[in-house]
Amino acid sequence: MSRHFALLHRRARVLRALPRLGLVLGLLAVAAALTLHSVGSSPPPAGASGSTAASTANVSSDEGRQVFLRECAWCHGGQGQGTRYGPDLKTAGGQGADFYLRTGRMPLRTPDDEAERGKPAYSDTTIDALVGYVDSLGIGPPVPEVKPGDLQAGRRLFLSNCAACHSSSGTGAIVSGGKQAPSLYQDGPTQVAEAVRIGPGPMPGFTEKELTDEEVDSIVTYVGDLGDRQVKGGASLDQYGPIAEGLFVWLVALPVLVIVIRLLGKKAKR
Repeated sequence: MSRHFALLHRRARVLRALPRLGLVLGLLAVAAALTLHSVGSSPPPAGASGSTAASTANVSSDEGRQVFLRECAWCHGGQGQGTRYGPDLKTAGGQGADFYLRTGRMPLRTPDDEAERGKPAYSDTTIDALVGYVDSLGIGPPVPEVKPGDLQAGRRLFLSNCAACHSSSGTGAIVSGGKQAPSLYQDGPTQVAEAVRIGPGPMPGFTEKELTDEEVDSIVTYVGDLGDRQVKGGASLDQYGPIAEGLFVWLVALPVLVIVIRLLGKKAKR
């Protein structure tokens, strides 16, 4: 008899729980529907279609357009006209596309991300195709042709225009607003010349009135002489930049010097 009442009690508990279970399932269904609607109604970010791996096959002239429509049009528009998620590319030209793609600043994971230097998402072949297509969209500047410049003039121009943020040795530094001026060692000559004109991030862009093409070539030549070439026959401590060098002097070299002086003083008293 007791077993029979216990079974009836369990069934009653299950029946009482059914309305609450139905309410929970209903709320979950509504939440899922709203999520699917928001995902479907908002455009994916550039590069969000999943094809971020570099293509190693030969890219035809038309494939640049295909890759652009698949990877970039979500934010920049089908004709590169720009949207509220990304800027107009018609004035960026091949120069802008080449710089942002080869330095890994594009594509972004979401439109709200900052364009920071990283590993390129595409192969050189795919980048060439994309650059060619973007270059054909408008009247923007083409990829610059860098020529050998004057090393001494480049040093003078670099120290007066670039060293304040990138440091005199090109190692980079933290600038205003917590932004970072990156190291220049991993950039090729073309990317350095493009950066001078574009002014990515907090960096200002320099027009041809401010720096001629010949002066840009000289800066690029000097930057190419930085890095390992600076320290042939010497110590590489200067590659860490002035802040690290100053900390080394104050925290290591100076205390060691004080200890040595005190030891010599004690020996002299004896």
